[in-house]
Amino acid sequence: MSLDKFKIAMQYAMPKHLVSRIVGKLAAAEAGVVTTSLIKAFIKQYQIDMSEAEYENPKHYKSFNAFFTRPLKPGLRTIAQDPSIIAHPVDGKISQLGDILDDRLIQAKGHDFSLQTLLGGDDVVAMPFQGGKFATIYLAPKDYHRIHMPIDGTLTKMIYVPGDLFSVNPLTAQNVPNLFARNERVVAIFDTEIGPMAMVLVGATIVASIETVWAGTVTPPAGKRVFTWDYPISKAEKITLKKGEEMGRFKLGSTVILVWPQNVAEFLATEVPGTVTRLGQPFATITEKEETTEANAE
Repeated sequence: MSLDKFKIAMQYAMPKHLVSRIVGKLAAAEAGVVTTSLIKAFIKQYQIDMSEAEYENPKHYKSFNAFFTRPLKPGLRTIAQDPSIIAHPVDGKISQLGDILDDRLIQAKGHDFSLQTLLGGDDVVAMPFQGGKFATIYLAPKDYHRIHMPIDGTLTKMIYVPGDLFSVNPLTAQNVPNLFARNERVVAIFDTEIGPMAMVLVGATIVASIETVWAGTVTPPAGKRVFTWDYPISKAEKITLKKGEEMGRFKLGSTVILVWPQNVAEFLATEVPGTVTRLGQPFATITEKEETTEANAE
């Protein structure tokens, strides 16, 4: 058995939820010198550039989670201000992107998965995105792990989908079928100037938790039930986030998937699988903006 096959086999055999819960407790612990030593070892192992962090000294962070979700220096990432531009939501690397064809999204060579399943299984939720565009961005351990808005949006729905906790690294994406539609995930649906947009935050092995700025840590009771929250869009109560504002974060690394309808935005030619992404940089251009806005109003 090759080393890669062994790594995949071990993931199937590992009690992933139990391991993730244990690691989550350790990551949340404030253990003084032990925590600082762990953070220093992690920085060295993954060659993390702490000069980008608002607080460069590892001793500043009381827990590993605080370090892992560390903020960047203010103004370090420039958010594309052009209203016709959709910005990158994270620091990471593009895994796949392209068209959604017959409810299918590309995962890796030889693997695809269902849009409807990804979004929680409801065909009404998935319908507006059929035939649209998707992008999958992988956040490595060294990356900044806060997720920001690629465009202005008003929250309309959040869906928690229980599932497995396989790793989401490139090796696993190439070898585990339906990876992103089988792992635990949080789906946020926003109303935007290009119509609905979905941001899917995919959990992974030892990801201690997924958080959003409006709900905090999303941890429904254990089980197989899908949970859905609808949000008011009335002026007084609506949750609106501007392009570049933080919308969530991962405690340990994972993947973000963006989805939007057809004929509303096109990826820039420079954006291809393997492209390194930086928060706020141009990702896609809005097409036929005036016609799209009028169509949504009707």
